Amino acid sequence: MRIAFLVAPEGVEQVELTEPWQAVVDGGGEPVLVSTEAGSVQGFNHLDKADTFPVDQVVGEVSADEFAGLVLPGGVANPDLLRTDEDAVAFVRAFFELGRPVAAICHAPWTLVEADVVRDRTLTSWPSLRTDIRNAGGSWVDEQVKVCDGGSNTLVTSRKPDDLKAFCEAFMKEFTRAADQ
Repeated sequence: MRIAFLVAPEGVEQVELTEPWQAVVDGGGEPVLVSTEAGSVQGFNHLDKADTFPVDQVVGEVSADEFAGLVLPGGVANPDLLRTDEDAVAFVRAFFELGRPVAAICHAPWTLVEADVVRDRTLTSWPSLRTDIRNAGGSWVDEQVKVCDGGSNTLVTSRKPDDLKAFCEAFMKEFTRAADQ
């Protein structure tokens, strides 16, 4: 079960990358770090630089059909940078077109909004994205984790790092179920 983790070269909230990554490893899956540039990505602990992580594949050179699912970690700058990259937006949209599960936490739904995939979906996020999600045709809820099956795929969303345990459990259940089909 190969799972793509899409992040920008900088601005990803480190814990929102590392804890879901470990959940995939612990579940017997293969996490793959995909970014808009080769090299490494800079993690952050809120606004402070943290560790760097090597990029496995560049988004413009990889296809969604190579993966069983997609994880979109948050951080404020990370999804803001991703939503301005056409290849990243197309990569995200492709998971929805293929009916593959997607998991997004914190500010990551900004990329989903840009990909125009939240219309008629129910999701959660960091509270400041509420209006963006509603303006894009989605329904926003304030819940620890929201699993939405009301579309072409399963969408798992969470609000913040405090929700990571529930987020990881929910998306791993959905990724495993989809991989077994």
